Amino acid sequence: METDNPRIVIANWKCNKTLSSAREWMRNFARTYEPSANVRVIIAPPMIWLVSLAEMLKELALPSVTLAAQDISSFPRGGYTGAIAADMVVPYADYVMIGHGERRRYFHETTNDSMNKVREAVDAGLHPIFCVDPDNITAQLTALGEVDCSELIISFNLVEQATHQRGPHPEEVGKKARFIAEISPGRPLVVEGSITPANALSYADIAEISGFMADRAGLDAETFCELINIVEK
Repeated sequence: METDNPRIVIANWKCNKTLSSAREWMRNFARTYEPSANVRVIIAPPMIWLVSLAEMLKELALPSVTLAAQDISSFPRGGYTGAIAADMVVPYADYVMIGHGERRRYFHETTNDSMNKVREAVDAGLHPIFCVDPDNITAQLTALGEVDCSELIISFNLVEQATHQRGPHPEEVGKKARFIAEISPGRPLVVEGSITPANALSYADIAEISGFMADRAGLDAETFCELINIVEK
């Protein structure tokens, strides 16, 4: 059974992996994973593999491991060709990522778009992982004030430093984390970006940080398990 305030580790696969490589990742992960009541593990595969991996995860019965969709529609079911409504995701995932920087940058999603998705997610029973960016933190978090969801997770990425292999500087992470915690107190906060087992310990002493969202480190099952073990300890 999980603790009341578990640490959180998320693997964001982004637009990567075939179905066969995704299932192989899950098998490798199951062999390496060491469950802990102190750590909640969330895996976010491409939407097209979500159903298959949900069925596989049920068979594997891995404690404290769940799935997240990488995105949902800002609209309910209806005449929205190509969209995936929130309630369609509910049987297969507990979480959904909303407002990721790449959605904002490449698909021109606005804060209003993100908030519509948050409302759709909460109404359907999904837990949002709400991603904020450095330039608009105040506006994006202020919009969350009306959302009633105790399971909502906030994720932030120092975009200007995300390409550095060493990851964002701990002092900058701490400063942003404290700022976010003041605006939106009581919500779990994870750092995303160039998070690896090599640099994760640099953020271990930041009280406001609940965990990490890994991108490249999440694509390899063994590396991701290393990150989980670091967070657990």
